Amino acid sequence: MIIFIASKVDVAGLNIADKLIKLFGFRKGDEEIFGNPSYSLRLSNSEEAKLAFIDDEPVNAQNLPYPKGARMIVFISRHSSRSGTPTLSVHTPGNIGDAALGGVPRKVSIAPASAMKAALIEMRRARDEMGLPYEVSYECTHHGPSLDIPAMFVELGSSPEQWSDSRAAEAVARGAMAAATNDRVYRTVIGFGGQHYNEKFTRIALESDIAFGHMVPKYTLSELDEDMLKQCVDRVVERVEAAYLDWKGIRGSDKEPLIRLLRSIGIRIEKV
Repeated sequence: MIIFIASKVDVAGLNIADKLIKLFGFRKGDEEIFGNPSYSLRLSNSEEAKLAFIDDEPVNAQNLPYPKGARMIVFISRHSSRSGTPTLSVHTPGNIGDAALGGVPRKVSIAPASAMKAALIEMRRARDEMGLPYEVSYECTHHGPSLDIPAMFVELGSSPEQWSDSRAAEAVARGAMAAATNDRVYRTVIGFGGQHYNEKFTRIALESDIAFGHMVPKYTLSELDEDMLKQCVDRVVERVEAAYLDWKGIRGSDKEPLIRLLRSIGIRIEKV
């Protein structure tokens, strides 16, 4: 079972949920989830999907009573940034360091790499078909919740103007549904270095058969130790084949310690 989750206090999330209902035929059911009415749909692969609503922000969804049998959680939500760049993005939640925005300190969720790639591909397709002036991008692993279920965020950003954009909400809804119905397993890697929105990793995912699980940006590499590295490898749905390093996007002082850590666990290293 796939659980789509939108927050009742998130305009973008509600707009994306509305598009899921209208585009894909979710029907309101009798079951309440998280204390709110829910919607259901039988997916093309015969798996059941639920659309549920929460009262708080998604980053605070650590201790919700997630339904038994949930195979993956897909949060549909807004994305905020100081730049305000119109963006359709995808990432897995969790914290490399402190839990500044929900979740558990130094715990990442289980990353569904192939599903995230499917969302990325479909959002780019939708953007191009509709001529939307939006960037399509991976984001690094960040913020809560830190779940023991495969979890991902599919987001619409980065300012109130975009959160209310009905056509962009449709693109995100299509991405979320592509993640839920994906049945392809891609070659999977984890990424290190670069900025919060890693253009190199995004381009690799869109132009090859490679999917990224966890991505640790330049600004949190100092938080990385062997335990966190092993989490980033082990807490991915797929088998991780290699570590991709955005070599120019890593501080000189972080390069040698990172290489040592990666070699200590025996993972193949690729500089990109």
